[in-house]
Amino acid sequence: MNKILVVEDEDILREVIMDYLIEDGYQVLEAADGEKAVELFQSNSVDLVILDIVLPKVDGWSVCRRIRKHSSVPIIILTARSDEDDSLLGYELGADDYLVKPYSPRVLMAKVKRFLEKYSGGMDGMPISDGHIVINMGARLVSVDGNTITLTHTEFEILAYLMQNKGIVITREQLISRIWGYDFYGDEKTMNSHIRNLRAKLGSRGSCIVTVIRSGYKFVEEQL
Repeated sequence: MNKILVVEDEDILREVIMDYLIEDGYQVLEAADGEKAVELFQSNSVDLVILDIVLPKVDGWSVCRRIRKHSSVPIIILTARSDEDDSLLGYELGADDYLVKPYSPRVLMAKVKRFLEKYSGGMDGMPISDGHIVINMGARLVSVDGNTITLTHTEFEILAYLMQNKGIVITREQLISRIWGYDFYGDEKTMNSHIRNLRAKLGSRGSCIVTVIRSGYKFVEEQL
């Protein structure tokens, strides 16, 4: 049974989310402030985090940052603002997706299901490698020149999909469909932010991800 941490300071909203999750068969942990959220995450094996931004004691940005220091678990951010800077900051801190309040609980449940299916299943198979970057699909680990790096769920999915299609131009629409599905609410800047973060984590090998103007991206192998 997947365990989900719900971090929301509004009692009614938190209870609604929990009711939907429990109805869908998930085990749920709850926190009404950022301090409790970090404590619960550190003491439990959590498969996904639903995280509000405006929280008492420790805000959602700080909670996201702390989780990302130790884990690539999927994080869905909830925000009361549709400000583009908020969503981009969330992605830069390692969030995988976000929803603006008010939102449909069923849309949230669809996102949860999609992330958990990708995170916990269907990842067996031979490692993917270009000689420098190696992806262990089963363990969801990535190494660059022998050094393990930490990627978010979304960054991992983008890299794996591009490397599985080496040399082929993948459109932004294809990437969006692959990662988020039909219920994606971001825009081109969202994808750009994830690609920028991914390149930075790949270091000198980040140049393998090439932007194809007005088309999308492709992974290009470097010469050994």
